[in-house]
Amino acid sequence: MSVDNHKSTPQVHAPRTAEQLVAGATSGQGLGYARRSARGHGYELRGLSYVPVSRLHEGRFGRMFRLPPFVPSDERIAQIAELMKENATGPSPESDNPDIPAGYTYLGQFIDHDLTFDPVSSLDRQNDPDALTNFRSPRFDLDCVYGRGPVDDPFLYDKDSGGEKLLIGHHDDEDDLPRNPQETALLGDPRNDENTFVSQLQLTMLKFHNAVVDRVHDDPTLRRGSETAFEAAQRIVRWHYQWMVVHDFLRRSVGADMLGSVLDESGRYPRVDRQFYLWQQDPYMPVEFSVAAYRFGHSMIRGRYKLNTLVGPLPTFTAKPISEENPLGHFGGFRILPRFWTIEWARFFEVDGAGQEALQKSRLIDTKLADPLAALPPEIAANRPSLIDRNLTRGARLLLPSGQDVAHHMAADVLSDDDLGLPGGGPAPLWYYILREAQVQAGGRHLGQVGGRIVAEVFLGLLAKDASSYLRNQPDWKPFLPSATPGDFTMPDLITFAGHGLGVTNIPA
Repeated sequence: MSVDNHKSTPQVHAPRTAEQLVAGATSGQGLGYARRSARGHGYELRGLSYVPVSRLHEGRFGRMFRLPPFVPSDERIAQIAELMKENATGPSPESDNPDIPAGYTYLGQFIDHDLTFDPVSSLDRQNDPDALTNFRSPRFDLDCVYGRGPVDDPFLYDKDSGGEKLLIGHHDDEDDLPRNPQETALLGDPRNDENTFVSQLQLTMLKFHNAVVDRVHDDPTLRRGSETAFEAAQRIVRWHYQWMVVHDFLRRSVGADMLGSVLDESGRYPRVDRQFYLWQQDPYMPVEFSVAAYRFGHSMIRGRYKLNTLVGPLPTFTAKPISEENPLGHFGGFRILPRFWTIEWARFFEVDGAGQEALQKSRLIDTKLADPLAALPPEIAANRPSLIDRNLTRGARLLLPSGQDVAHHMAADVLSDDDLGLPGGGPAPLWYYILREAQVQAGGRHLGQVGGRIVAEVFLGLLAKDASSYLRNQPDWKPFLPSATPGDFTMPDLITFAGHGLGVTNIPA
C-alpha cells in the first residue's frame, strides 16, 4: 500500500473569535450562497457559505491553516480587481504559456467538477443545509461521468449494450452529449455542459469508457476477481484517469520539482508527504484550495479560441444575456451542439489530429485575466458580473488569510511588496498572491511554492486516502492502455484511445 506521511504544524491564534468575524461577513453579497444551479461560476456549493475560522478536520469544507483572516475593504477589492484586468486590444502571444496547451485549462475545470460532485438528495440538503459533516468525501472517481451507476441512473447508459456502455447523443451527423427532447444534457453532473470545451471533454470521457468496455470484452484477463465487464472497465478508466491527473495535469500545473517533493516514487511504494493538508476521519475540501489556489485556472483562460477548421476565434462567454446573444457567437453551453462544432482536439492538446499545426496555448499563470472574465453573462453571474471581483470578494467573505501569512506559515519564500506590485503595498489576497507568486517564481509557467504545495497536497492527499484509487489499492500499478510512452498515460493518450475530435471538421461537399 502507499504510504502517506504528514507532519504537524504550529498553530497561530486568530485575533478575534469566529462569531465576530463571521457576523456580517458571510451574507454572500450577491454571490449566490445557498442557491443551487448548474452554472458553477455563479453559485456556491453546499457547505461553502459558512466555514469556521479554526481548522475543521471533518466536513465538506474546512481550513488548512488557522491564521488571522485578511478582509480587504470593498474599495481595496475594487482597486485590485481593476489592476487584474488585461484590457487587451487583441491577441498577445507573449502571454502564452509554452508548457501548457489550452485544453488543460478546461481539463482543470472538468477535474474540479469531479472533486465537487454533490449526489445527495434534496431532503438531505434540507436536513444539513451547510453540509458541515454530512457529505461524500471528494475523490477522483468520475462520478460526474458515471453518476450513481447503471442501476440507479439508467438514463446515462446505453440499453443496447446491456447497460455496460454510456449513452452517446447524435444529431446533424455529429456526436453530442445525450439530451432529452428539450435539449438538456443527461449527465452525472449538469455543470459539465457549462461550455463547449468541458462538454466535449465529457463526451470524450464517455467514449473513453465505451472503448475500454470493448477492450475488456476482447481481453477477459483484464477483469479482477468477480468483476463484471462494466466494473472492470470502470476501474481501468478511473485508474488511467487518476494517473493522467497526477502525472500530466498536476505535473504541468505545479512543476516537476514540487510534484516530486510531495510524491516520492523512487522506492518500491510511492509515498505522499502531507505537511499542511491534515484531517481526522475523512478528507475535506480546504477553502484555501477551492477559493484561492485552485482558481489559478482562471488566469489561463484565453480571450478567444479557434474550435476547429470552421469555427472561431470566439470567446467562451459574452456579457449579453445568453438568451439574447447570437448562439454561434460564443462557446457558452447548456444547449445542443451546433452543427459543425465538433472540436478538433489537436488545437488544444499535443495530439496527432486535424489542426495540430495550430495548437493553442493556455495563458501564463499570472495576475492578468482575459477581458471576457470581467463581464460574465447574467445567467452565470447576475449581481457581480466580474469573475475577478467575485473571486476576491469570496476570499474576503470566507475570511482567508493573506498570501504573506500563508507563505510565512509554510516557510516559503515570501514575496516582497515590489514583487506583488499592489498600490501602497500591504497584505495581498491569497488568490492574488498565488497568481503573482507563479509569475515571479516560475515565469507564469506553473504555480509557485505556496500555490503549488497546496494544490499538490490536496490532489495527492485525496488520492492516497481513497481506498479504491490505484495509489491506495495497487500502488505498483502502471497504465497499460496504448500510449506514446509505455507505462505512462497522458491526456493526449486518452483522447487518442477514445477516438473523439481527431478528424477534420468540414462542410460536406
